Amino acid sequence: MRVEELATVKEFEAIHIADKDRAVSTGYCGDLLSDVMANAPAQSVLMTIQAHKNTIAVASLVGISALVICNGRTVGADMLDAAREEEISIFVTDLNHFEAAAKVMALLERGDAGTH
Repeated sequence: MRVEELATVKEFEAIHIADKDRAVSTGYCGDLLSDVMANAPAQSVLMTIQAHKNTIAVASLVGISALVICNGRTVGADMLDAAREEEISIFVTDLNHFEAAAKVMALLERGDAGTH
């Protein structure tokens, strides 16, 4: 799957798309950034409520392709600036982690079906 496909989810609003062709191979849900740093795979979509620039730093370190900020959290200017600098895409949604993850999983499964 590619980052641009996340924009097709009607409940996701694209705040910043750094590279629409960047690969996404899985997802990860987490709000404890040390856990994300230790366990989130590269090329994943992180579903979180952590809407601050430290989340971008962790995403960059891990190699996360995109963030989905859940529960209607607002992305501040400092986070958006960091996302632009680190080339991390950001989407926001009113969905909770579970609901957002289900949307991402459906996209990933649809992509897998198209490659077989």
